[in-house]
Amino acid sequence: MSADLLAGGLAVKRTVSHKLKTCFAWALAITLGLASCTRKDGARERHVEVGVASWYGHPYDGRLTASGEIYDMEKMTAAHRTLPFGAVVRIQNQVNQKTTEVRINDRGPFVAGRIVDLSHAAAQAIDMPGVVNVQLEVMSTPPTRGAEMFAVQVGAFPQRTEADRLREQMEGKYGTASLIFRPGDQTWRVLVGLQATVEGANALAQQLDQESSPAFVVLVDSE
Repeated sequence: MSADLLAGGLAVKRTVSHKLKTCFAWALAITLGLASCTRKDGARERHVEVGVASWYGHPYDGRLTASGEIYDMEKMTAAHRTLPFGAVVRIQNQVNQKTTEVRINDRGPFVAGRIVDLSHAAAQAIDMPGVVNVQLEVMSTPPTRGAEMFAVQVGAFPQRTEADRLREQMEGKYGTASLIFRPGDQTWRVLVGLQATVEGANALAQQLDQESSPAFVVLVDSE
C-alpha cells in the first residue's frame, strides 16, 4: 500500500472518529438536559404544618360542611382554613407517631393555635382522644380553577343583623368586607379583605387581631 493511500485512510478514520465523538457528546448533553427537565417538572413543593389538631363529631354529624357535602364523622375527612377542598393530607400524631390520610372538605378550626379539625374516624386512627400536636403534610391537591384568594374571618354570629353590623364597620375601615352563611353551625361569618397570597392575608390578620376579636385567615371558596 502506498504512503498516500495510507495517509488518506488514516485521515478518513480520524474524521469519522471525530464525528462520532461529537454526535455522542451532543446525545449525552441532550439526555442529561431531558433528565434535568424531568426532575424539575416532577418536583412538588412540600407543604408541611406543625400545630394542634382537634376533632369534631356531634352535633355536626349529618350537617352540611362548607364544601356542600354532608358531614359524616366516620369518614376520613378534615377541616382546614386555607387548603382547597379535595386536598389530601397526611396527619402524624407527634406523641405516638401514628399517621393517617384525610381529605379536606370543611373549613376550620376557628380556635387560636389549632391547624386542623379531624373527623371522629380520623382521630381514632391516630389514637387521639382530645387535642394533640400533629404534623400535617399535603399529599395532593385538586386542579385549581382560577386564582386563589384569601380573606380574614373576624366574627361568627347566629343572627345576620349582628354580622351585618360588623361587616359595615369593617367595610368602612378596610374597604372590603362580606358575609357568608355556614349551614353546618348556622352562623353568619364576617370576612375582611381580599388578598392574592396567604402572606398578605396574614399581615391583615395580625392587624385585625390586635384591634378586635381573634382573626383567622381563610381561603375564599367559590359559590
